Amino acid sequence: MFHLIRDHRRAEARKRPFPTEWEFFVRANVPHYSILDDAERAELCSTIQVFLMEKQWEGCGGLELTDEIRVTIAAQACLLQLGLPHDYYRNVDSILVYPSTIMPPEHHTGVFERVDSPVDASTPILGQAFSQGPVILVWDAVLRDARHPEQGHNVVYHEFAHKLDMLDGAADGTPSFADRDQFDEWVAVCSREFLRLRHLSEKGHKTFLDNYGTKNEAEFFAVATEEFFDRPRALQEHAPDLYRVLSTYYCQDPADRVNRAGKPSS
Repeated sequence: MFHLIRDHRRAEARKRPFPTEWEFFVRANVPHYSILDDAERAELCSTIQVFLMEKQWEGCGGLELTDEIRVTIAAQACLLQLGLPHDYYRNVDSILVYPSTIMPPEHHTGVFERVDSPVDASTPILGQAFSQGPVILVWDAVLRDARHPEQGHNVVYHEFAHKLDMLDGAADGTPSFADRDQFDEWVAVCSREFLRLRHLSEKGHKTFLDNYGTKNEAEFFAVATEEFFDRPRALQEHAPDLYRVLSTYYCQDPADRVNRAGKPSS
């Protein structure tokens, strides 16, 4: 009965007209939206409606939540799932948004909580994702990253990639795959590229991804996801196999979108 009620509410939310003001926020703050085709934009808007309805949002540190904040975050989180079979991030109940860089609150592990969060809670953060807890984001970083994809950093993509990674119960840099061959190829390619990134970083060479991805496999996946959506042609050039497995997983081809849109960079 619960699932029937939930599915009915989702269907009703998806049918509602997407508010004009919300589309203005998405167009202004999420450049990727402009290079989606009409069907993709319609699906993204429908998914945003459900995402906003189902998640609990909280402004922290004196931040007053606005529609712009919620819609800008939701648009980026939902973009990751645009080509995936999904359940609207079932492992995300709440999203906490701070105005600027914070020291996170002390986190006490619950009785039933897995201690496998990929982020060190003792350091200042721009974002954080807990396996059995909220996503924490910093608004000024969210807005800066969203409006400037050419920089290759996006805290929303990063933290929600962690949540996708955690859906199978472990933050290990390998999300769920229904197909065994795809899983095997993912492991082979990502293991090789992770070790290549580490080698380049240790030698002091310029790396094709942010060297934060050398921390562990979970961070590698999150950093690679940022590059895949924000600077797809650069990733395709420097790590074509990595681009290919990410494209297969996400069922999206951002480089092709950029090419079709005639963008001069990214």
